[in-house]
Amino acid sequence: MPKWKHFLLFLLTLTATTFAGLEWIYGKSVLFDSITIEQWSGAMTYSFCFLGILTVHEFGHYFTAKYYKLKVTLPYFIPVWFFTFLPSIGTFGAFINIKSRLKTTKEFFDVGVAGPLSGFVVALGVLIYGFTHLPAPEYIFDIHPEYQKWGLDYAQHAYKDLAEGTDMMLGSNLLFEILKHIFVDDLTLFPNPHELMHYPFLFAGFLACFFTALNLLPFGQLDGGHALYGMIGHKWFHKIIPFTYSIFLFWGGLGLFSAEDPNDYLLSYVPLYLLYLYYVSMKLFKDKVTIGMYVMLVFTSQFVLTTFYPNIQGYTGWLLWGFMLSRFLGLNHPRPIIEKGVDTKRKIIGIITLIVFILCFSPAPFILE
Repeated sequence: MPKWKHFLLFLLTLTATTFAGLEWIYGKSVLFDSITIEQWSGAMTYSFCFLGILTVHEFGHYFTAKYYKLKVTLPYFIPVWFFTFLPSIGTFGAFINIKSRLKTTKEFFDVGVAGPLSGFVVALGVLIYGFTHLPAPEYIFDIHPEYQKWGLDYAQHAYKDLAEGTDMMLGSNLLFEILKHIFVDDLTLFPNPHELMHYPFLFAGFLACFFTALNLLPFGQLDGGHALYGMIGHKWFHKIIPFTYSIFLFWGGLGLFSAEDPNDYLLSYVPLYLLYLYYVSMKLFKDKVTIGMYVMLVFTSQFVLTTFYPNIQGYTGWLLWGFMLSRFLGLNHPRPIIEKGVDTKRKIIGIITLIVFILCFSPAPFILE
């Protein structure tokens, strides 16, 4: 693919993320509303920060692949904007295409961790800037002038008025909570989670953390899969995959069913859910009996826990990602030609990568209320 096409995709993605930024930050549509210079500036701040982090992430992979003399493409950016009619963050991300076969475990490890660690450093800088340069709390009235009648106590009233509709709030992660307590002197002035998308640096940083955590999930061809495979090797990696994946599925479906649910609901939807679990688990084991036992273990543990602790709720959005992992991205890791474990220095880097994953992972990243 000619280099100008990569650049064109980047420009289209930059445009799409800017348009999406107008919608998320200001509730403005480039198609139907007049946009002020300040609003364009805020939307482009989000766009440059978010795409900047993604770009550093991908070039971390790219330059490491080049170091190993692998045949690799420039990043492909994926623009996505639904002309205001559906919510979009402006992109589905970016990827590089490595056309050479990676020969050693070390190559898998180094190429895998270079991207998320590089992007995390930039995301950390963006978030620190965002936390140390929060606008005055009254800034929210520029976005929601209707909140002025309640003053800064708007959170006590505004969301009650939305009870009959649907409202979305961003989740949190350990990195957000740590930075909040380090850099925000008065936590009562910190933006309400329902309003975080109106703060360009925080919104871009949160999305960057979300994408970083996705990439660092310890499965298959994901960056986290490469890191874990390099640290523990082929045998142990494929032994623990059923356990790590069961935890993922468990959290995704936790809260869907309990003994308190009506019989009609259980009879209608439990069989469909069991079919889903069976379908996404098919590649973990060779025989159908083992798959069936695995499915029933996951479902029964969810059902029992929800019955006794109904307030514990997982995040069903992960079920879609569980499907993507199982059927498209793959749970298992390809074997390198030269299979040799990584050295101690890289194992330390692997532990750091795990810490980054823990810091960035949000159990419920986007919450509909």
